[in-house]
Amino acid sequence: MLERYLLQRRFSWVLIQMDKTKSRQHLHYLRHLLAFAFAIEEINNRTDLLPNITLGFLVYDSCYSDDISVLNILRVLSSLLYPVPNYRCYQKGRLVAVIGHLMSSPTCSSASITGMYRYPQISYGALDPILNDRVQFPSLYRTVPDDRSQYEAIIQLLKHFGWTWVGILASEDDSNVRASEELRNEIIRSGACVAFLVILTMSDLKGFNTATKVLTNTTANVIIVYSRYIYFLELMKKVQDAQLPRKVWISSATLIIITDDWFKNYLYAFNGSLMLSVHKGEIPGLRDFIYGITHSKMLHMNLLTMLWFATFHCAPENLPYDEWPVKERKCTERDELRFLDASTFDLNNLRFSYSIYIAVYAVAYALHHVYSSEVQQGGFVNKSSLIQNSFSRQLNHHLKNIHFRTSAGDEIFFDDEGKIPGRFDIINWLIFPNGTVKKVHIGSFTSSAPLGHQLLINVSAIEWGPNIIQTPHSVCTESCAPGYRKAPREGPHVCCYDCVPCSEGEITTMTDMENCETCPEDQWSNEKRDLCIPRDIVFLSYQEPLGVALASVTILFCIITAGVIAIFIKHHKTPLVKANNRYLSYMLLLSLILSFLCSLLFIGHPLKVTCLLQQSAFGIIFTVAVSTVLAKTIKVAIAFNATKPNSKLKKWLDARVSNCIILLCSLGEVLICLVWLLISPPFPDYDTKSESGKMILKCNYGSGIAFYLVVGYMGGLAFLSFVVAFLVRKLPDSFNETQLITFSMLVFCTVWVSFIPAYLSTKGKYMVAVEIFAILTSSAGLLVFIFIPKCYIILFKPEMNTRKHLMGKQSNNDNF
Repeated sequence: MLERYLLQRRFSWVLIQMDKTKSRQHLHYLRHLLAFAFAIEEINNRTDLLPNITLGFLVYDSCYSDDISVLNILRVLSSLLYPVPNYRCYQKGRLVAVIGHLMSSPTCSSASITGMYRYPQISYGALDPILNDRVQFPSLYRTVPDDRSQYEAIIQLLKHFGWTWVGILASEDDSNVRASEELRNEIIRSGACVAFLVILTMSDLKGFNTATKVLTNTTANVIIVYSRYIYFLELMKKVQDAQLPRKVWISSATLIIITDDWFKNYLYAFNGSLMLSVHKGEIPGLRDFIYGITHSKMLHMNLLTMLWFATFHCAPENLPYDEWPVKERKCTERDELRFLDASTFDLNNLRFSYSIYIAVYAVAYALHHVYSSEVQQGGFVNKSSLIQNSFSRQLNHHLKNIHFRTSAGDEIFFDDEGKIPGRFDIINWLIFPNGTVKKVHIGSFTSSAPLGHQLLINVSAIEWGPNIIQTPHSVCTESCAPGYRKAPREGPHVCCYDCVPCSEGEITTMTDMENCETCPEDQWSNEKRDLCIPRDIVFLSYQEPLGVALASVTILFCIITAGVIAIFIKHHKTPLVKANNRYLSYMLLLSLILSFLCSLLFIGHPLKVTCLLQQSAFGIIFTVAVSTVLAKTIKVAIAFNATKPNSKLKKWLDARVSNCIILLCSLGEVLICLVWLLISPPFPDYDTKSESGKMILKCNYGSGIAFYLVVGYMGGLAFLSFVVAFLVRKLPDSFNETQLITFSMLVFCTVWVSFIPAYLSTKGKYMVAVEIFAILTSSAGLLVFIFIPKCYIILFKPEMNTRKHLMGKQSNNDNF
């Protein structure tokens, strides 16, 4: 016994005017319908799939209308011209499934009804993610991916070409408006920006005028279109008439462009653009099936006959297409599909036709599993044994778990949301001046592929338009070059920003970096701020003029001091040398030589040894020199006050007293330096903060307190010497010894008081130069004021260097 099952083919198209100028657009839908009929015939001819079962079909037109879609689905369910809900009057055969629609909105309307009766409905073109709701649409399936996969494909396409500033145009129907808004959110979430979203409305063309104005003024060069064909046609007319700036259009898979001759006049603005399309499949045998069809074989399909007449312009004049009598057809034997130009009836790019083909096969395989399970259980599929609700549940169960391969080898299955995995082809549209349209397959997107391999693009195959060699650019702000960072502007778009140069010591090595990177401490940024280069190493060296000058002055003063020592040694028996306590003079001169030489420790590359010796050696030697001056001053004062006979002060004129003064005074400085070196000794260090782009090598004090204690102790001792010398400055000294000591200590104290602010106000190697200058100046002050006058007398006034002269001036000169 044979059971005839009816598969209801719900077809979605608009037949606008059946005149000669627009009728060729119906070839697009005719190809879908013929692919559907071919699948039915192919299945009926197979012995391994649904044996002893013949599939049939009915065809209704929804006219892109939700209302007509609902009306027709009710007609299908009740099998009446004027439907009665919940009443079925099938004379023969059984309704098992509904296939359709092409568009999302009519699919939602009809699926709400078929879902109540659990009839499976398989759409071959609806991409709206709202159809993923298995509660609202429990028996809806799709042989195309949903818009979420398309969002991901578009976003990866934008990332691939570096387009971060795009616009979106959408037609006013709910599915396209919703898709465009969701796409905008996804684009923003991915880090790119949407310059505008304009909804195209047909009611007053306001949307088109707004779109034209926006497209004229926008800086976005990439426009994404979510639109129906009619809206897109009107938009292209506006773009062409307004001669708008060149844009790259990216159309969604829901936009089906029909390239009839009339439309080609307005298609040139679309030249070089990209289109996402559902995956192209192969249907072996379809070409032979279609080319073997004549109009005489299809008279039993009224709608197919109407399309046939419209295709070949043989329709009756001035008569609505639903009233065309078959007997008045005017077609000839040449009016067959095999004689049509391939550009108007393309069988090489089967996309939605392929989706219809696999939809029919999905139902057939599910029905086969239902039939097989009944046979295995010992039953037989007949009208009485299959209650409709139970049958629909079984069919839905097997559809959810269907898994098969097409004759072309494609693997087909439905996911948990009732759709096949996302797979899109990317097409490059080329429009030539003569109106020829060429669609080049330049890439694909597969959502199930591993990350990084989902989008495949052959960039070399893309032609962006006439005289356009490089990939078009579309950004709100040009990329910030290396050396600059992105500073966000006020406003909602994160892609609009200012390029701010990095600060000194910071770089960016790549474009569009949000933050500058700080260079390592031993490096600095170059002028372009795109590379860290080694810092200029700075220290007071012997190779630079300042270092040479200070070293030369140091050597000069050492030579002078050595000369003074030689003069004093040569004339050590003269009254002047004796009167000045030659041993204290030798000690002071030796200390001055060492003081001068201390400054050389500050010149050159800082080393661990030099850092340890710099401050401690300088402090101790200077303390010895100042202590010697103090001992010398005290001895002069005692000598002039011990002139009375039997004076008790004479015992303090012993040389051991002077030595004790020097030792005790120097011991304090030695202890400070010893504690400093033991607890927190100085060490070689570098300073990268004082001067930009430079690394100043220096000796770190280790302890700043210890350094200032050393200087403070020495300064206090110098101040004490100055006070003592000042108090005895008017003693009747033949050579003004006390006055010279007073002047020398005044210079010494003045230099070191000035040293502190000068030292703190300078940076880098000049701090070292200031300290060297203080050492040289204070040491030179002692040398010049104390010893140079004496050398002058010894060398140039020998008559004054006699005991007689000394006795004539001062009777107590023997006490010196």
